[in-house]
Amino acid sequence: MASPQISSLSWGHMKVQGGGSYKDCKVWPGGSRAWDWRETGTNHHPGVQPADLDELLSKGIDLLVIGRGMSEALQVPGSTLEVVRGRGVEVCVLQTEKAVEEYNRLAAEGRRVGGVFHSTC
Repeated sequence: MASPQISSLSWGHMKVQGGGSYKDCKVWPGGSRAWDWRETGTNHHPGVQPADLDELLSKGIDLLVIGRGMSEALQVPGSTLEVVRGRGVEVCVLQTEKAVEEYNRLAAEGRRVGGVFHSTC
């Protein structure tokens, strides 16, 4: 299954092909869903937690792209990156617009890429 393209991004809104419209989202080969920070108690600080990524890591991805927000307010602790790399998955952390561009490029190449994207601050 291919990773779906993110067809549009603006402040507070993302649209995933074949999926839906989201504020923040998770995408993986064959699917997408809203990324609800309340599920894991995530906040801008300390940032993305391993629990936020467990679902994606279970989907057989080879590479994970994390979008930190339009102003990069969302933190990504080194300990979270260690967990991802420890599972044999490459990880790329970027400002959200750049992260979406990179994710779409990798998906278009047929890579088994997943992502989590914050579409505001």
